[in-house]
Amino acid sequence: MIKTILFDVDGVLLSEEHYFDASALTVWELVISENYLGLAPEKYKTDYSTAEIKDIREIVFGENDEVLKLMKSRGLNANWDMIYLSFGHQLIHLLSQIKDSENEKISNWLQEPITREVLTEIGSVLANYSVKTDFHLFVNDFENSTETKQELFNYLNQLAEEKLGVTTTIFSGIGALWSICEHTSQEWYVGDENVQLSTGRPSVQLGKKGFLANETTLAARADIADLFTFLKELGIKIGIGTGRPELETIQPFHHLDWIKHFDINHIVTADDVLKAEKQLGEKRSLSKPDPFTYIMGLKGRETSVETCLRTPLPIENGEEVLVVGDSLADLLAARQIGCKFAAVLTGLSGKDARIDFEKHEADYILNNVLDVKGLIEKN
Repeated sequence: MIKTILFDVDGVLLSEEHYFDASALTVWELVISENYLGLAPEKYKTDYSTAEIKDIREIVFGENDEVLKLMKSRGLNANWDMIYLSFGHQLIHLLSQIKDSENEKISNWLQEPITREVLTEIGSVLANYSVKTDFHLFVNDFENSTETKQELFNYLNQLAEEKLGVTTTIFSGIGALWSICEHTSQEWYVGDENVQLSTGRPSVQLGKKGFLANETTLAARADIADLFTFLKELGIKIGIGTGRPELETIQPFHHLDWIKHFDINHIVTADDVLKAEKQLGEKRSLSKPDPFTYIMGLKGRETSVETCLRTPLPIENGEEVLVVGDSLADLLAARQIGCKFAAVLTGLSGKDARIDFEKHEADYILNNVLDVKGLIEKN
């Protein structure tokens, strides 16, 4: 009997599309803006039209989001990680075009943290050559790998050795370049008004409106609210385990009038994960598919990081807990916890994701989050 349900947000309750738009815009900015590599500053602006965003997303992630889908299929779930992996790969590709002339500089760049200052320095050197971006190479290079989840970061080090002849560990873990990707992404998603609150740092580039005011629900807002009411009236505890930051979770939930259905102590976001990673003091990612997000969602945010990390897995009475998610990362996290998993077909791959969920033997496969009601009624 299910006694607790933990929901992912993106691809389950709210659409991911604006996140993917912001991700593409972030990679685009890091490549062309003079604040970073500066390969085409004349093409950079902070207010693109819907059609322009679509074109940029197709350039960066492919016509059918092939790059995103590949990363999702390897268990990578956080948009910041996807941005980092995409830009890191493109950086290696760009450097490979000047390796014969600038080998010493490349070696030096890849031994120290890649800060924004380093990126602008790299850009000033690249400007002396006729280098070209090629985002389509991502699928070709990563299809040859077997890495999954955070191990994909380590594969960037392998590509650096293969393509540049440089042995490095600079791409492993959460470092300076990852932080640049994260902050630039937040500028695009939350806009000028909320960047300081979201990241604790001012914008590098002002002029971005953000997407927070344009959230799209994946079922009627009132129907999702009715689902929450139905579950609570049955005595089922509900919580959230999301890769979204707190601002981007709590603010939309207030706007949608969903927040009243939840105990804030059981809404776990990317901010909680980042705090835990900093407290841990080592280069280890705790984002999904690591089970940390859902373990804290189950135990509550007041639970210490140490207690969450030391929780014996699989948990006792795991059959009483249901995780509802849209990605392989959610499924893998649920498997480690030893709880039930319900896959919804409203994520990036839509109904095409059914094949992967069947392959990985998801306990339940639902058309959308509203089908959770029927699942509970049958059980």
